[in-house]
Amino acid sequence: MIKGFIFDLDGVITDTAELHYEAWKKLSDEMGWHFDRELNEKLRGISRMDSIKVIMDHNRVSLTDDAVVALSTKKNDIYVASLDTMTPNDYLPGAKELLTHLRQEGFLVALGSASKNAAKVLQQLNATHFFDVIGDGNSVAKSKPAPDIFLYASEKLKLQPNNCVVFEDAEKGIDAAIAGGFHSVGIGPAERVGHAEVRFDSMKEATFFEVKSFFSEFF
Repeated sequence: MIKGFIFDLDGVITDTAELHYEAWKKLSDEMGWHFDRELNEKLRGISRMDSIKVIMDHNRVSLTDDAVVALSTKKNDIYVASLDTMTPNDYLPGAKELLTHLRQEGFLVALGSASKNAAKVLQQLNATHFFDVIGDGNSVAKSKPAPDIFLYASEKLKLQPNNCVVFEDAEKGIDAAIAGGFHSVGIGPAERVGHAEVRFDSMKEATFFEVKSFFSEFF
């Protein structure tokens, strides 16, 4: 039986992708590195430290560990400052409605995000009350595609993975859900999340009715 829902944050609940892109772009420009939207797509769903390594590999740059940490911290400072511009109007269409519906139906709900700033984002959205558990980049050591963040969330919910549905917009996120034994809902194009059990183009289409209909044998 499905008793819990676990949501990624960026690209599922809200879209901070543009803020991340602008922060990485600003840092890369300062460093004289190439960074564009095509390279930015490769950062979807992965941690900040993994992201800067992707950018460095692309630019064939090698730095000391301390320098990498300093630069990732600088990027984070740029990004966190931009979060102050977010408001409760910045939910992706359909996301708030789904969270509200799940609360009304009595399901357990967790966040499973690689972001270390998830709590701040939820606060800006006034969304914290929707979640029983917040799993973020501070909760586990291994980021997606390792299933650790989702396993952390399900453990805190006191549910088995097969009792939970994961909502993800990233290929690595769906990989993580599958690896952990979770049910999976992909949000986005087939070439990115088509290997999820069910896929929707956007959160607006991923209503509780549609999701429950697909997984009807588990409710």
